[in-house]
Amino acid sequence: MTGLLFFLFLLAFNALIVLQRYELFQENQDREISRILNQVKGNIDQSLKNYYTLSITLALTIGENGVPKNFDSVADKLIRSNPQLQAVQLVPNGVIKYVYPLKGNEKVLNLNIFKTVAQTAIEARKAIQRKRIYYQGPVKLVQGGIGLVGRLPVFINDKFWGFSAIVIKIDTFFRESGIDNGKYRDYRFRFSKVNMSTGKEDFFLDFKEKTAFSQSKSVAFTEGDWKVYVCYINKTDVWFQLIGTVMLGLGLTVLSSYLLIRLMIKQSDLQHMFNLQGKELINTESKFKGIFDHAAIGIARVNSITGELLEVNKYLCEFLGFTADELIHKKIKTLIHPEDIEEESRLFKLFINGDIRQINDEKRYISKSGEVKWGSVIITPLWKTGEEPTNHIIILEDSSARKAAAQVLVESQHRIQSLINTIDGIVWESYIDSQETIFISKKVEDILGYTVKQWKGSPKFWFNHLYSEDRDRIVDYMRNNLTQKKQLDAEYRMLAKDGTIVWIRDIITVVEEHGQPVKLRGIMIDITLQKQAEVALQKSFTLVTEQNKRLLNFSYIVSHNLRSHASNILGITELIENSASAQERDEMIRLLKTVGENLNETLLNLNNVVNIQSNMDVIVEPLNLNDYIQRTLATLNAQILRKKVVFINQVDESFFINYNRAYLESILLNLFSNAIRYSHEDRAPVISLACFGEDGQQVLNISDNGIGIDLKKYGDKMFGMYQTFNGNPDARGYGLFITKNQIEAMGGKIEVESQINHGTTFKVYFKRSI
Repeated sequence: MTGLLFFLFLLAFNALIVLQRYELFQENQDREISRILNQVKGNIDQSLKNYYTLSITLALTIGENGVPKNFDSVADKLIRSNPQLQAVQLVPNGVIKYVYPLKGNEKVLNLNIFKTVAQTAIEARKAIQRKRIYYQGPVKLVQGGIGLVGRLPVFINDKFWGFSAIVIKIDTFFRESGIDNGKYRDYRFRFSKVNMSTGKEDFFLDFKEKTAFSQSKSVAFTEGDWKVYVCYINKTDVWFQLIGTVMLGLGLTVLSSYLLIRLMIKQSDLQHMFNLQGKELINTESKFKGIFDHAAIGIARVNSITGELLEVNKYLCEFLGFTADELIHKKIKTLIHPEDIEEESRLFKLFINGDIRQINDEKRYISKSGEVKWGSVIITPLWKTGEEPTNHIIILEDSSARKAAAQVLVESQHRIQSLINTIDGIVWESYIDSQETIFISKKVEDILGYTVKQWKGSPKFWFNHLYSEDRDRIVDYMRNNLTQKKQLDAEYRMLAKDGTIVWIRDIITVVEEHGQPVKLRGIMIDITLQKQAEVALQKSFTLVTEQNKRLLNFSYIVSHNLRSHASNILGITELIENSASAQERDEMIRLLKTVGENLNETLLNLNNVVNIQSNMDVIVEPLNLNDYIQRTLATLNAQILRKKVVFINQVDESFFINYNRAYLESILLNLFSNAIRYSHEDRAPVISLACFGEDGQQVLNISDNGIGIDLKKYGDKMFGMYQTFNGNPDARGYGLFITKNQIEAMGGKIEVESQINHGTTFKVYFKRSI
């Protein structure tokens, strides 16, 4: 019974964990949906704000008598600077009388929008009722295609005049807004509008996937009675998440879920929609006050010759802190920040001369209280091209908050950049697929000598500057580990700008999006000095190890040779003491003298070995190998002539090695003289010399056709001291021992190949060549 209760407890507990994980998964998706939706909302708000400004600019062409002036020139400028527009229209009393461009829009000319499609009339009257811009559509346009029609109602002297209208291509609107159903793998957009006739929601953008979705959010836009939905469509992902949760274990799941839920940062409420509604356009004195006094942006009419303000709206007065009476006849330059006056004058001169038809700028203004404010400004002429300048319109938006936020962001970026550049390593980020560098810190100039611009100029800059011997290894390492999404830690060499080789330790983090690795972030640390220290330490260790071996070998030699001589001396001394005659004593003394001479020679030989093995400061210099071969042959000329030796020298005359002069002479002399001394009596001696590369080293190959050596019998004694193998009375068994020590002292090695009655080949490996 207890076991069953325990099982049921675990089952219930695990179910709770799964439920919590499911809720957490949904919360994550909600956050991502909110993020995408907020981004789209911000884009649409900005677009609508821009469209509103364009419709106001177009309305400014309407005179007090209700007749537009300069419509074509203003409209041409608007279309050219705003390619998202398909057309602009002025629609007095609901009849499209003015349209630009006319080409392609001929069908709408003289069209009465109140007497066409019922839906069009309903939505046009809604704009009049609201007294602010309202967007019809998406709708099938008379001139062809699908688009949005934004209509700003215009009132003159409290009477409805008509509409200032703009036509926007629907594809452009979606693209500007970031509404793209191919942009995200797991999310789709829907775009709808309430049909005023049926009261139902019509969808103008949907997605092809038939999968039902349970998670979605929407945001409404009253300017067109639209709704934009963001929907999560991946239903399989949640099940993989839940299965992984169960497998992770009850205890770890509870802890992880608890921490994750506590640490979740709730998405802030949706930003308030930018209020683009214009208050009732009431003003009986002039067209500007009647239309624009309560506009959501600052508007002013300015005398282009004197620079005096002629008319201003409420927004502009509030922005500058003056009353309308205080601003009228005040020169606009007196309101501009002194540091911006020069640039303002330059642009205005081009504007007056007709070099530019519109000024789009951002500058600082000084309010009545002395406060500095930023404003985004559009300046448009009210004269036709070719006419003398008269008045111009200024449209101003307060951008102080945005500018302050941008400045905070810039300062934050500068602090981060400064912090990154103080790190003793190259901080970098790049895309995995294209290998394009997103960011690299200026430390790259100090460590590798390349500028940031040079590095980012080529997508494969890093790959192309990897040291050739490390390239395949490091690429394979990264490819194999990227699939496992592990943090990488690699050491490799790179070619610096000055041609030097720099050792790099690269610590890399894999950045994932939607479960897939998309970016790499890392820091490259210069470990050249560390590597050099490791190499030096290894060299020292190898040298000490080798010296110890030699010292042990030398101790054996000393012990053996001196003991032999000492035993001989003691034996002869005893014989002298016990000799029966003077003649016998004299014979023993001569024998003792011979032993003493041999002992002296042994001590000299041992001294030479000590000098070779203990000399840590051997002078090394570039030597032409062929020159020293010729010198050695000249030294052995008498023996060569006596035995009629044929030397075949295939060593290149330009081949150099870094070596000690005395050692090279001794090595060549020992090996050449041995090849001559042990020639075969039945054939003419032939000695061949050649150089070739083997395992990154240069090898001198010395081959003869002499009597050869039985390596099976003497192979382990070949380079021992006082070892002879052919019964030659002149052999001392000392030359090869010295040769081997000299070669090893120079960091090389010697090998032998031999066959009795066929000849011998010695291979001398040099440490390096130049």
